[in-house]
Amino acid sequence: MDVQVYTASWCRDCRAAKQFLDSNGVAYTEIDVDMNPAASEEVLRHVGKRAIPQLVIDGEWFQPYAPGRGLLYEELRVRLHLARS
Repeated sequence: MDVQVYTASWCRDCRAAKQFLDSNGVAYTEIDVDMNPAASEEVLRHVGKRAIPQLVIDGEWFQPYAPGRGLLYEELRVRLHLARS
């Protein structure tokens, strides 16, 4: 499985998403949108806004966060084929 995570160092939800991936043994490539302006444009092109964190799982874009709900743990488990804890 190929997983990319679009993040920024100041983003609390990005840290939570990476912690979830790490704790579940999911390997990923981190792409910092602050360090790579082209990455920020890539997010805008795919999701229509500059919203992070964004995950790209085997080529499919997914925002693992929803305002008012926080990190979408169950949706992450389903998309990453992880067993429920």
